[in-house]
Amino acid sequence: MQNKLIFLFDGGCPLCLRETNFLKTKDVFKKINFVDINNDKYDPVLFKDISYKEAMSNLHGILENGDVIKGLDVLAFSYELIGLGWVYYPLKIDFLAPVLRLFYKFWAKYRLKITGRSNIEKLCTTECQQ
Repeated sequence: MQNKLIFLFDGGCPLCLRETNFLKTKDVFKKINFVDINNDKYDPVLFKDISYKEAMSNLHGILENGDVIKGLDVLAFSYELIGLGWVYYPLKIDFLAPVLRLFYKFWAKYRLKITGRSNIEKLCTTECQQ
């Protein structure tokens, strides 16, 4: 079966890795192809030219039709695929969705600092050369 989603994740982020590992255990039908952007073999050309730096700035997913989704939409779609879509039901509520997206935008912007990692410029000294 072809994957319904390619899920690009930061395997160097402890919280991202925890979330991804949870999703992997629940993805019994292998609908999601998890791709660690920190892997030396990550090649942006194979993933809609999403560079390491771009992927680090926001969660990215590639649908089976080639469309790219970002941020909370990746998580919501992933949870839908594993049968736990109700977890992200608040994104469907008009007055809550903007607040949740704003919170995620803050998280994406500051997650490296929050998780005690180098900033993107330092990480890119090696990874962004790819």
